[in-house]
Order: sequence, then C-alpha cells, then structure tokens
Amino acid sequence: MLKQRVWTALVLAPVVLAGLFLSSFEVFKLFVALIVALGAWEWSNLSGLKSYTSRFAYSALVCALIALANFVSPAGQFELFLSVSVLFWLLALYWVLKFPSISGWQAVWHRGVIGLLVLVSSWMALVSIQRHPGGDELLFMLLLLVWGADIGAYFAGKTWGNKKLAPNVSPGKTMAGLWGGLTTCGLIASGFVIYLELELLAGVYLLLLSVVAGLASVLGDLFESMLKRHRGIKDSSHLLPGHGGVLDRIDSIVSAAPVFVLGVYALSIV
Repeated sequence: MLKQRVWTALVLAPVVLAGLFLSSFEVFKLFVALIVALGAWEWSNLSGLKSYTSRFAYSALVCALIALANFVSPAGQFELFLSVSVLFWLLALYWVLKFPSISGWQAVWHRGVIGLLVLVSSWMALVSIQRHPGGDELLFMLLLLVWGADIGAYFAGKTWGNKKLAPNVSPGKTMAGLWGGLTTCGLIASGFVIYLELELLAGVYLLLLSVVAGLASVLGDLFESMLKRHRGIKDSSHLLPGHGGVLDRIDSIVSAAPVFVLGVYALSIV
C-alpha cells in the first residue's frame, strides 16, 4: 500500500503542479474542471446513484454547469455564488455535529444537489483566485493551508490525541489533531504575512482567515466521511492507487477554497 501511495504521488504531483501553476488561464480552467469532473463521478456514488448511466449523466451535468458558469463569467467573478457556498458549509457543520440524529441530507436527490453546489463552487473558487492579481501566491497558500491542516493534525493527533473530535463521523480525528492543524495554518499564514509585507491589520486578517480556512478544510474532510459512512464505503473510489479516490484527496480543498477566496476578495488584502 505504501509503495502504491508513493508511486501515485510521484506520478501525479508534477502533473498537478504543472496544471495549476505552469498553464495559461484557459488551460487552468480546463484542468480544474477535469479534476472536478472526476470528483463528480465519485460524488454520484456517494449520492446513491448506482447505474453507470445515471452516474455519467450526473458527471455530465456538473460539467455543463461549469461550462455555463464560464460562459456567464469568463473572467472568473463568482463572489455572489461563493457566498451561497459558504452558507452551505455552515449548514454542513450543523449536520456533521448532529450526525446521525439529524435528517435533511440523506435522500439521493439531496446528496446529488449538494454535490452540484460543492463541486461547481470549488471550481469557481479556484478560478476566481487564479484571476486575482496575486493568484499564484494565494493558490499556493491555499494548498499549503489545506496540506498543513492535515499534516499538523496527523502529528498532533498521534502525539497528544485522546479526546475524539467527531467520533460518530470519523473516529480517528481528535481535538489535539484539530489544534495541531490550526496551529500549522497559523504558522503558514505568518510566513506569508512576512513574505507579502502586509501591514498589521491586513496581516492579522489574513492570519484569522487562514485559521478559518483551516477549519473549513477539516469540515470538508468530515463531511465526506459522513457521506461515506452513510453510504457504507471506505473510499470514494479506487481511481488513485493507494490513495482512494479523487474526492478523498480534494475534500478539504472544495470546502476551504470558497471560504478562503471569498475572504480574500472581501477586503482585497493582497
């Protein structure tokens, strides 16, 4: 398993980094759309769609909505829709905290509609941040925050983890892991504050926004875990040998990206 994970990472990492940072804006949009389309195929399974025809139709619908969004706003201005996405993640937080006693998301069509919102808004968020004057730096920062929250949580949880964070959803996550991940996000943000030479208020805002984005990334992971637990599966798919599915790798990004991007645009801090 470890060997598979390493080889998959070695093959995919250069491709992903090149698609995100070394491509034109039009290629970037297509590259992210491809990743989202793969995630849509997996989300159709999480939704409860079983036939290949229905799952293909769902993935095609996500692609069609992305194409429509690009037609309406080719420049990537999606702040209003991202606000709706952020509000959804507040609702998702309530569902995660109340699982399994709360209803409102279990029906196939409920999960399908949620997927449309989550996946399309993640594409919008990444496209919006790439169009920002400091797009490359901010995109890199977003990825570091998501990775940092995960890595910090892993090591802090292994070292000090006793109290469970959300035992009904993901028994492996701990409160110590959460604090370790958020501390890592704070350190990453502090480095960017210094690198970008921000003034005090802008620096404090970016630091707070980074912590909130870190929280959102944890929520995305927990929300997907909740869906998988309800569906009775361990991984969203087996597309990535040793890593599970695409959603298993981007679940934190799809939740953190709208929050982070909307926060950046709210005060134009960079």
